[in-house]
Amino acid sequence: MRFKNKTALITGGGTGIGAAVARRISQEGGNVALVGRRPEPLRSVADEIGATIVAADAADGAAMKGAVEKVVDIYGGLDILIANAGGHGVGPTVSMSDETWDLAVRLNLNTAFVSARESLPHLINSQGNIVVLASIAGLFAGPNAAGYVTMKHGCIGLAKSLARDYGRKGVRTNTVCPGWVTTAMADEQMEFIVEKYKLNSVEEAYALVTKDVPLGRPATAKDVASAVCFLASGEASMINGAVLTVDGGAGTVDLPTLAFVE
Repeated sequence: MRFKNKTALITGGGTGIGAAVARRISQEGGNVALVGRRPEPLRSVADEIGATIVAADAADGAAMKGAVEKVVDIYGGLDILIANAGGHGVGPTVSMSDETWDLAVRLNLNTAFVSARESLPHLINSQGNIVVLASIAGLFAGPNAAGYVTMKHGCIGLAKSLARDYGRKGVRTNTVCPGWVTTAMADEQMEFIVEKYKLNSVEEAYALVTKDVPLGRPATAKDVASAVCFLASGEASMINGAVLTVDGGAGTVDLPTLAFVE
């Protein structure tokens, strides 16, 4: 019961990693508030775990301010922010439109910044913490994904800045960087791999994209939630400004040596 008497606000909490984190925090005694633009997936998770729903755009300052105030009014405070909302920003730089770039900024970086800014006064009061969901794309560059890669690097920089500036005020901030995770969003990308390589299923696509990962498989949303909840809990009370990869060892692979693998 690591989260007994604690309140967590989770952006993008209706699906994938956000939903898995919500379930885990609720199971361990915490109050959960789910924030997202689409109420339908939020409602599905909320009905399952008894969470509060706040329909809001995490990149909108006024909307997020109202969302945080609502959560504080209901539960009496805020202890944890899980900045999980995100989205795509893929395509070659030479052909990426201003609209696509701006959307990448809004969905990935602005959501983290705005939700942190509006939550911080309450987190300072509660000596709480923030966990930012980035990606191993924040550490390395995938092909034709300049928007996504740049914003996930930015999320790590934001988290480090928060750790530096607000650690003395008792607020810890850490980042989790997943690799491939079997979520609905990733399934859509696997469909591209299925078509490109004439595979038979999404499962074969996941196997292909993780064939050089030391653990040889993608993560599940529960795998990532375990890491997020550790950092959000009191067990991580001396961890601030850390970047934790949940990638099965993908980031340890020396690419130039792959040709030697039998």
